This record gives sequence, structure tokens and C-alpha cells, in this order.
Amino acid sequence: MNLKSILAEILPLHRTLASDDMDKTLEIIGSYMPRQSNYMVESYTPGAPVWTWKVPERYVVHEAYLESETGQRFVDFADNPLHIISYSLPVDQLLPWEELEPHLRYNEKRPWAIPWEFKYYDRSWGFCLAKETFDRMPRDKKYRAVIRSEFLTDPEPGFRVAAGIIHPEGGPVPAAGEMLIQSHTCHPMQANDDAAGVVTAIEVARRLAEKPLPPGSMSVRFWFGPETIGTIAYLAHNEPLIPALRAGIFLEMTGNQSKIAWHHTRQHDDLLDRITQYVLKSTDHEEREFAAAPANDERVLNGPGVNVPCISINRWPYDEYHTTDDNLAIMHEDMLQGAADVAEQIIRIYASNYIPKRTFRGPVFLSGHGLWVDWNENWALNRAIERIMMRFEGQHTIFDIAEQTGLDYWVTREYVEKFRAKGFVEPQPIPSQAHTA
Repeated sequence: MNLKSILAEILPLHRTLASDDMDKTLEIIGSYMPRQSNYMVESYTPGAPVWTWKVPERYVVHEAYLESETGQRFVDFADNPLHIISYSLPVDQLLPWEELEPHLRYNEKRPWAIPWEFKYYDRSWGFCLAKETFDRMPRDKKYRAVIRSEFLTDPEPGFRVAAGIIHPEGGPVPAAGEMLIQSHTCHPMQANDDAAGVVTAIEVARRLAEKPLPPGSMSVRFWFGPETIGTIAYLAHNEPLIPALRAGIFLEMTGNQSKIAWHHTRQHDDLLDRITQYVLKSTDHEEREFAAAPANDERVLNGPGVNVPCISINRWPYDEYHTTDDNLAIMHEDMLQGAADVAEQIIRIYASNYIPKRTFRGPVFLSGHGLWVDWNENWALNRAIERIMMRFEGQHTIFDIAEQTGLDYWVTREYVEKFRAKGFVEPQPIPSQAHTA
């Protein structure tokens, strides 16, 4: 699957909090998500309370432009949706330069590019344009500023998000819980932020469907929607899901050529943090604190009243951020796939991990039960057998045991699974840390 080609379908759409193009984006995602994910779109009524927030209105822009009093057009929404500040109020005025200028936004560092700005909640109106265009606009003229926009509160089509879930081999195990993988679908006409995170998440879902997690593992839920408010609205409408969530990963800005960066959980030294460090130990990467810039939906999932450990994976910073230069030219298939590699490895370890609790007393008769490991075949595992068995008291996960014995996780898990097959250990799930209220 070529991720950059999927990204190209999403890129030009006017992907704001709630809009027709947001609906199209969710449809495109659904067409690439694995069939067995049971991908579904949910719709919420604008204005409805969701915790301390409200579901935002649906935003419709019929036309928007800025032209001189003689009819010379300098800005046109039809050319690029970044030309207006997202969620700008309607306006139709003839203004002198001194009254218009406070409503114009440009990027000094990239004078040829159109910046992206939004006013979702503290509403006004404004246009974004290249600094080069701004500079050539005569100051002694009047300008007609036109934004024909609407804020719709109809329950349908409303405000939309979507999710699909990939179960392990053998089907879901409710006691094991779920991981939540998130990418946001907003940010119109920008490729890396965050259509890139979206297609990387699709790729991870595809891989987990093609090669399912081992029986008994967690299920993995993939969520797509607008930044921050999308996650808030989804969790507020699905509160019974929260106790089942064990961990999360937020994916964004994965396609540029910067090195991988990951942000700790709010807990900082959680099992998820340690697994991420383990996966990235041989990869050139940056390590950051929880909610360090850029902070996104992990603040919701790992925030007050939810508290599900969540990391963020990205390739930020990059110079083209929040401008029209964030386009396909800076996207690289190997970077998108590389981020999927990292996320997949973390998921496979975390979701397959469990706490083995012994059912035996005394040292197990290893050779009598086919559990002996010849030191000529695997010296390290042979030397670690006693230490492994000493950690079957229901206090250590398989990853803990691997970490403490210096063994590879998958080698350790394969060996512990032999004890499980003999009935000598029972699997206990990773406990939920989610807040109940």
C-alpha cells in the first residue's frame, strides 16, 4: 500500500472541525481501513455538552475573497482553503487599509507561503495570504472583504468522528482491554500535519489485520477525528469504553525527513514508556516530556478524569509547519512507513504483554515437562530460567521479566507461553489506570 497516494487524496480537502470535506476525509479513511475493523462514523449534535466543552457547529464556506475596490482579487478561498482563518465569521465590508490590515495574517519567515490560522472558539474573521501578496497590496485603496460562511447546528450530519478496531487472533478478550491509536483529520490543505499521521495509522491497522496479535492479546482501536474536541466528544459519548483502555499512541507529522520523536506519558515511567524506549533503543530519535510542543490529543486521553497512559510519536519540528509548504513535496514514503514500523512494534509488545501468575509450588520439573532449555542452544535463556520462574508471583509482566533478565521480549514471551500451555501459569491482564470520573 502506497501511503503517499492515500495522503494525496486527503490533502486538498477543506478539513476543518466539521464540514462536508471532513465527511469525505472520513469516507476515504474508511475505504482503506481493513474490512474486519468494522470502521464506523459517529455523529454528534452541535451545541451538545461534552464534559466542560460543547460540540462545535458545522462550518460551511460558500465563498470568501478579498479584492480591491477596482475589482483586483488578491485572495480567494476557492484557490486554497488556507486563505481564510478557519471558522471565520461572515463579513461583507468595504474597508480602508488601516481597518483591513489587523485581519490579515502572513508568515515573515516564508514570505511566499500562505500560513494556516484558526479561530474555532474566540471568533472573529480574517484572511491568510503570502507576505509577498501582502506587500504588493496598495495602501491607499479600499478593499472589499467577503466571507459567506454559516455555522450549522443540525443534528445531522452534525459533527463527525470515526473508529475501527482490530482484534487479536481468536477474537476479542474483554479482560485484556484495548489500546487506542489516534490521528487527527483536521488542518486543511496540509500534508504532514496531519494527513501523514492518518495514513501511518491506516498502515498499522492493515499490518495488524494481516498478521493478527497472538491469542489473548488486547484489541487495538483506531480513532480519527478533529484535534482535541474530537477526542473529548468521542470519549464523552463512549464513557463505558474508558475503563477498557490500557494505553494509547497519538500519531502525527510522520512524513517529513526529521528523526522520530516520542513524548512520554503523563506518568513518565509507565510500562508504555519503557516499552517505547526498548523499541527505539537502536534508533536515532528524540525523547520529550509529556505534552511538550506539539501537544495534542494525548492531553485528553492521558489527562484529568481519563488518565490512560498515552505517548505521542511525530517528526516535529519542520520548517514548513502550518503553511502551504506543508505539501506532498516534503512527504516521503519511507518516513511514513518508518513511523508505522515504530508504532507497530510498540503495539505488538504492549498489547501481547500480560502478567503470568504461577499455579505450581516448588521448582518446576523442567525436563519432565519439556521446559528445559539446553545451554548449548540458548545460553542466556538457560541461565535465566530460575529468575524467570521466581517472577511468576503475579507482580511482573512478561516485559518486566525480559527487562530484568536482559532477554529479548519475544524470546521471553515464547518461553513463558510454554508454562502457560502446561497450565503452570495463568495470564492476568495489564491493570487499567483509567479514572472512573
